[in-house]
Amino acid sequence: MNFTMSFSELMPLAPVMIVALTAIVVMLLIAIKRNHNLIATASVVGLNLAAAYVLIAMFGGASAPANVMGMFMLDPFTLLYQLVILVAALACCTLSHAYIESYKDNREELYILMLCSVAGAMLMVASSHYASFFISLELMSIPVYGLLAYTHQRSQSLEAGIKYLVLSATASAMLLMGMAYIYAYTGSLSFYDNVQALMQAIKQPMVILGLGLIVFAVAFKLSLAPFHKWTPDVYAGAPAPIATFLATVAKVATIGLFVRYLLSSGAILVESIVTIITIIAVLSILVGNFLAVRQVNLKRILGYSSIAHFGYLLIGLVSMTYASLGNVSVYVITYVLTTIGAFGAVALMSSPYNNVDEAQSLADYRGLFWRRPILTATLTVMMLSLAGIPLTAGFIGKFLVVMAAVTTQHWFLAAMIVVGSGIGLYYYLRVMVVMYMTPPDTPRIDADKHWGQKVGGIMVLAAALAVLVIGIYPDPIIKLALQAEILSPLHFMLSQQ
Repeated sequence: MNFTMSFSELMPLAPVMIVALTAIVVMLLIAIKRNHNLIATASVVGLNLAAAYVLIAMFGGASAPANVMGMFMLDPFTLLYQLVILVAALACCTLSHAYIESYKDNREELYILMLCSVAGAMLMVASSHYASFFISLELMSIPVYGLLAYTHQRSQSLEAGIKYLVLSATASAMLLMGMAYIYAYTGSLSFYDNVQALMQAIKQPMVILGLGLIVFAVAFKLSLAPFHKWTPDVYAGAPAPIATFLATVAKVATIGLFVRYLLSSGAILVESIVTIITIIAVLSILVGNFLAVRQVNLKRILGYSSIAHFGYLLIGLVSMTYASLGNVSVYVITYVLTTIGAFGAVALMSSPYNNVDEAQSLADYRGLFWRRPILTATLTVMMLSLAGIPLTAGFIGKFLVVMAAVTTQHWFLAAMIVVGSGIGLYYYLRVMVVMYMTPPDTPRIDADKHWGQKVGGIMVLAAALAVLVIGIYPDPIIKLALQAEILSPLHFMLSQQ
């Protein structure tokens, strides 16, 4: 076999290479001289260059999908998800700069870990082979262990890193075992070459078990019930910008890879797998919403909320029509923007030192409106969007998913979204009510007086504006998502069902 490759064949992976080169440049800059502002700027410039390349590829004329090494499929679907990942990563970098500025230990290595994880996330959404599936997933996950425990003086941060390390390793073992069972019966590691062999071998119990193990491993990464137990503890313990990273970059990469895997491997045609995904979706909606009701810690509320939101998203995936595939992408975009804004507000009020300096308890937000009215307005918009209130991006995402469920006559699943949203309204409104209450005489913790003039603050305000704009005028986002599906080989797979 000839393993030589020309550089032009690797060019479709240019955005990933830009991010990887940025990580190398950052390492060299740290070795020469430690300068937090310089390192943060270099990281942001690299991510912006990668995002610019993706935008040029998306809007610079439709090019044929490229299959790199038989392991990565670069198509409009990939580009859309890579762009969302880069936008979320830029937001996390800017939040991290303000958050980690006062940290007395080494601050710069945070950006290396983040860039390596972003490179893995971008490869994940392009993966079309079991080998690239696993390697890119690990490249994304392993730096996150370090990121979660980065502020190790806080015992909660160290605990979050260790919990995620142990449980994530268990999920990876399940994933590998599932892949081994499927390969044993199909003889192929490529998603696209696997369809016929999978359909022929599907009556074998071990193949069903293999597919089930892969679904369970992905469910862990997406913190879906009943694999959700780690989520509130890890979100609460993680530094606020890293909780944002875990809730956006890591989850977008995983759902993008999962969508491609289900459709291109033919797994979505297996009734028992669809049933498993449906059960997981319903459980996630119920568990996420009911457990969030009892919480008084904002980061834990957002953690449980994310479990419910990915339950809604799975319903869009199960209600498999051509339109609903685009709806999943719209939901992902609206969820990411809203989560960046919500966690961004938490990050702006937090600091990297001991357990009491994170603005976690709802008591810390009591009367925030009277001290920081614009920040309160921003967080209010995010809560309304998460609740799915009209004129916010969250409403558009939920509406499209409900429409997909109704179109395919999945009445029970549509009802579950409505019931889940009703329960969610209670705890989102509770957060808002607390912010407008009478303030305490001396607030325990507060945002910086000039938070809106800093890069992190500007980014949070931009996210709030985007949430409102998409809520009022969603057409461009919907068209972008549908166009990505139309031009993608995934659409061909869908049309074959």
